[in-house]
Order: sequence, then C-alpha cells, then structure tokens
Amino acid sequence: MGKILRLLLFACMLISTSSVFAQKTITIKGKVKFPYNRFNMEIVERQGFDKTIIDSCKVKDDGTYEFKMKVDKPGVYTLDCQKWQSVQFWAEDEDLEINFRGEDTAKIKIKNPPYVYINGGPNNEVMNLMNWDGYRGYQLMIGVSQGVYRIPGIDDQAKQEVSGKFYDMLGNESRARMRFLAEHYADRNSVLAVLPSLRGEENEELVQQVLARLESKNPNYAPLLKYKAEMAEAKAQKERLAEGKVAPEFSFPTPDGKKKLGPQDFKGKILVLDFWASWCGPCRAEIPHLKEAYKEYSTKGVAFFSVSIDKDDAAWRKAMKEENMPWAQAQAPKAGKDVMKQYQFSGIPYILVLDEEGKIVAKNLRGKALTDKLEELLSGKKKSVAMPAMGM
Repeated sequence: MGKILRLLLFACMLISTSSVFAQKTITIKGKVKFPYNRFNMEIVERQGFDKTIIDSCKVKDDGTYEFKMKVDKPGVYTLDCQKWQSVQFWAEDEDLEINFRGEDTAKIKIKNPPYVYINGGPNNEVMNLMNWDGYRGYQLMIGVSQGVYRIPGIDDQAKQEVSGKFYDMLGNESRARMRFLAEHYADRNSVLAVLPSLRGEENEELVQQVLARLESKNPNYAPLLKYKAEMAEAKAQKERLAEGKVAPEFSFPTPDGKKKLGPQDFKGKILVLDFWASWCGPCRAEIPHLKEAYKEYSTKGVAFFSVSIDKDDAAWRKAMKEENMPWAQAQAPKAGKDVMKQYQFSGIPYILVLDEEGKIVAKNLRGKALTDKLEELLSGKKKSVAMPAMGM
C-alpha cells in the first residue's frame, strides 16, 4: 500500500509540473443583495481539514464583485460570501456568475442561508445538482430535529434514537442521488467531486466505472491522479483505524497544565474515549448519558477520557465547570484539526471504546449503544448498535 501511494503521489507531482493543463484564467462575478461589509469575498481551497485562501476581493458599493481566478489546478473550490454564505464550484475553464442573498436582514439573525445557484457550464451543472442535494438534506435534518424534539411524552434518549433513524434514512437517500449523478454525468470532469460520497464496497464497481471513463478521456488528468492518491491514503488510514487495531497515540494537556494525556495512558483498563466541544449541542446532551455510564462502570475497570476540540480555551473551561464531569479531560490543540485527521472523524460527539490493550473495540457509540457495548465487554455477551455523530 505504501509503495502504491508513493507512486501515485509521484505521478501527481510529475503531472503538476508538466504542460498537460495549461493555466487558464476564469472570471467569477456576481452580486450580493445584502452585503456584510465587515468581510471580503474569498476563494478557498480545502484539502481535508486544511484551508487555503486563494484570492479575496471587496464587494463594490453597488453590491457587485469580480474575480479573475488563475486556475493551475482544476478542481473543487469554495466561494465564501463574507462569512455568511458559501458555495462549492468547479474551477477549470468555465466563467461563472454566482449571486448571493448575503446577510440575513431579520432582527434575530438565523444563519440558514438559501441555496446558491452557479451560472456556468457542464462541469458546474454537476456542482449545482450536488449542492442542491446537500442543501435539501440539511433543511430536512433541521425539520426532523424540530419535529422529533417537539413530540410530547418521550424522553431525550428515545428522541435521539428516532432522530438517528431519520438521519440514516436521509443519508441513504442522498447516497442514492449521488449514485445517480455518478452514473449519468461520468463524462464530466466534475464528477470527481461526487465520488468521495460513494465510499464503501457497495459503490466500488460504480466508482471504478467512472474512473475508467475519465481515464479513457485523459489518463494523465491531474485531478484524476490526485483523487486516486487520496483514496489510496484514505483506504490505508481506514485500515489503521479498523476494529482490533491499536488506537493512535496522542498527548494533550489536562486542565491544570501539569501533564499530558492520551489513550496510551489508560492501557490496562477499558477506555471510553469521547471527542466533544463546548459549542456542540449533541455533545452536551450526551454528557448525562456518559455520567450514567461512568457511575455504573468506573468501578468495574472502565476509564473515561474526554478530549475537547474547542478553539476557545475559556469556553472549554466554562463548559467543564458547568457539566462537572468527574473523569479525565484534555484539550486538543489547533481546534482538534490534527486529531480529527488522525482519527478520521468530522462530526461530534465521537465516542470510541478501547480494550485493555488500547485496541479499538467499537466506534461512534452513543447512549444505550455505549452501555450495551461496555456490558458486552465486561460480561462477554454480544450486542451493539451505533448512533451517528452530528456533523459540524
């Protein structure tokens, strides 16, 4: 695997320094109906958890803006409208017009911006369809949450379980639509933006068919080689984090700053490893369940360890004081960017269980699923159901 990855990365480096893709300059322009003048418009490139600002500009007095973007690396970029709205687009050879509503004008501002349409060409037609799916999925999740949590007569645990089933259903529906896009738009370069949502053995044949079609057009297409290299690395990382593997080590400072802790410091005990943040509502809602589990199992050889990905140290300390969690705590540096990459999660709460040797037993457990897993480990009985983490 390591040799294959190095070869793919080397191929990407060769292509990036060749003349296979001659740099193009595209125009991106539009109008912001309600500008938020404290911030600029920005073109952003994201690589996993890393973010690079490619270019920025101010909105003119009449609400218009314009970029001349030099594209030396075709692919997905984000146009950020003054920190209020954003949209993903495909940059290659299409001039684009993208209009935004801008800042919410209501007295009580709720950041749930409307869908943003890209006026462009064939590659950005795919982006429009993909973005629409993401937008509608988010609106449906809001609707599900509001509907379920207003149901009288059921407790929070039951509401979480019902919400989780709806979220699973919405996720399945979204993946079905992404499969449709991959099948019917495989001749567009921007179909590469769709493929990351189709990971899993059930989609492997379709993904390979799409890649073969792109290769038949241009086997040395740099974004194609980049995608292959990233997928090889993702597969290797998934294998490193599989159940039965030793959890990756880290050492983060405790609240008093006197020492650092990581999962390796709890070997000899079963460990509940909880990633959370003060600003995460589902994380705070999960803490009472963790307290119940702690009360039941902390005297039976189970340790608990919560790692905050808070950027704001004061907010982390305030939340710890409010929640009064009686187990080990630590704060990840850089708002958890590195540990999220290390453990391959993007939503919290993210709770794992490790055995006495530090090996991963289960991932993404919440509520009763966590206590069932602990009971199974301590008694030898088998039963486990995972609850989804909430995306950030």
